[in-house]
Amino acid sequence: MKKVITYGTYDLLHSGHINLLRRAKELGDYLVVGLSTDEFNALKEKKAYHSYEDRKMILEAIRYVDEVIPEHNWEQKVQDVIDNEIDIFVMGDDWEGHFDFLKEYCEVVYLPRTAGISTTKIKKDLLQPRNG
Repeated sequence: MKKVITYGTYDLLHSGHINLLRRAKELGDYLVVGLSTDEFNALKEKKAYHSYEDRKMILEAIRYVDEVIPEHNWEQKVQDVIDNEIDIFVMGDDWEGHFDFLKEYCEVVYLPRTAGISTTKIKKDLLQPRNG
C-alpha cells in the first residue's frame, strides 16, 4: 500500500483544498492529512475561523481523506513520515523547495495550486464592501 501525507490548516474549505486532496490521494492508496492545531496556528500568527475539532471533522468527511493527524509544529514532519510509513509527501507548489529535506525519507511532490482561489482571497473578498 502506497501512503501519502499532506499538511495544512484547511479552514474555510474550498475547491482548491478539494483539488489538492483529490490529486494527493490519486498518488497513492491511503491519504494522511496533518492538520494544524489551533495552538500551532497561533504560533504561526494565523487565525482559523473553525476550531481544530471542526476542521478535523470536516476533513474526515471528505472521501479522499483516510486519516487526520494533528500538526503541532514545523519539526514533526520527519517523524510523521517515519511513524506513518509514508511513501509520498505532497504540498502545494507555493511551498516548492521548502520540504526537499524530506527526500531522504520519501518522495516529495509539489502540486500546482488551483488558480484564483485561496482562503486568504475568500477572507479578503468577504471584507470588501459591495457596491449597488
